[in-house]
Amino acid sequence: MKRHVLHPLWVAIGLVGLIFLARLFVVPDDFGVHGDSFTYNYHRLSNVQEWQEFPVKYQGRDSCAECHKDNVRTQRRGPHKRIQCENCHGPSGPPGNHPDNEEYLPLNKERDLCMRCHASLEYPDAARSELPAIHDRRHKRRRECVECHNPHDPREDVE
Repeated sequence: MKRHVLHPLWVAIGLVGLIFLARLFVVPDDFGVHGDSFTYNYHRLSNVQEWQEFPVKYQGRDSCAECHKDNVRTQRRGPHKRIQCENCHGPSGPPGNHPDNEEYLPLNKERDLCMRCHASLEYPDAARSELPAIHDRRHKRRRECVECHNPHDPREDVE
């Protein structure tokens, strides 16, 4: 073979060899095929324990229902039934990390929080949305939504 063909061929073979050599040092020993439950069946076996020890932040509505039965019941019957509590209230943190004194629990009551879902978007498919679209500039612009609407069931008047 001619030199102009052999040189790039040896360079390519050398690069492939370097990649395999680097793989020996970079890829952990416990990486490989370890079952059908992971994408492409590859994962790092020691990583499973790390993820099991990782603190959970979002607990879900059921953890709220233990203490806040009335709010959860009202919310489950209302139009916001598909929305989890922590979407508005924030993560409750790892188990046992919920604040005991609710008086100091910060709660976002700003209009912008509601407008994340209820903003009137001028898209062709926006009319198919189940959420009522609010024209922010026209609908009681200087008031927060919670002054008139109960967030757990917006159909009810605020007490």
